[in-house]
Formats: sequence, structure tokens, C-alpha cells
Amino acid sequence: MDKLINPSDWRHDTVLPLPAEVTADAWAVDAACSGNPGPMEYRGIDLATGQVVFHYGPVHGTNNIGEFLAIVHALALMQQRGLTAKTIYSDSVNAMLWVQRRQCKTKLARTPQTESLYAIIARAEQWLHTHQWQNPILKWQTEKWGEVPADFGRK
Repeated sequence: MDKLINPSDWRHDTVLPLPAEVTADAWAVDAACSGNPGPMEYRGIDLATGQVVFHYGPVHGTNNIGEFLAIVHALALMQQRGLTAKTIYSDSVNAMLWVQRRQCKTKLARTPQTESLYAIIARAEQWLHTHQWQNPILKWQTEKWGEVPADFGRK
């Protein structure tokens, strides 16, 4: 893994240390979960400014659900704000597949404790089924670039 030392003098599109191949016209998303299942939260970070764009949780869930909901949250918020060309970076292949298939394929037990999260999942799936988007959803290459900027730093 290369040590990130930018933004270099040539890079005026971000305040974050981003690899040269990463566009700063993007949001990075990530989730964190203490246990599986356990208290889960997710957020999105603007790569140009380093600011938190959205944050949700904690609620009882799983990391994969949080990663899925973070991407859908980013897509919906970008569409609402007219940001149809902005890129989304996620380090979760599972979540990206679930979004592509428009279905959260979780095995989390449906209980009174998880019922409110299941309502949010249903809302996210409904949004995916009723909306189109052009925003690229790209894999954050953790092994090459280090942790995604939205990471909660709890590993």
C-alpha cells in the first residue's frame, strides 16, 4: 500500500489525502458494526471537502446492511440535490451487488428489535425499484489505497 501524502501541490480538488486515480468529485460511504449483529451506523463523506454529508445510526443491524443503506442513501440524496454525475466509492462488494440487484440479501433475523431496520431496508429497496441513477458506484481499493475516507476507524 502506498502511503498517501497528498493533496499534492498539483491537486486542488480536495483537502483529503486521495490517490491520484480517485476523483474528488465523489462521496465515500462506509458502515461500522460492533458485533454481528450489533450497533450499526453508516455515513457518507464528501471527498472534496472532507465533510460528513450524512450519518445514520446506531441501530441494531449488520455491517453489510449498513454498507447497502449507505450507498442507497447517497444515491437518493445525490438525486435529490441534482448531483447526477457524482461518483460513490464503497469498499463493500456485497453492498454494491445488492444495490445492482435492488435487493438487500441479508440473513439478519427479523425480530421486534430489527423491525424498524427492516422498514428502512424496505424503503431503500422501494427507492431502488422506482428510481434510475447515473452515478458511478466504484469499489474503493482498500488494499491499494488504505481505508476508505468514510471509515469509522474502529478495526
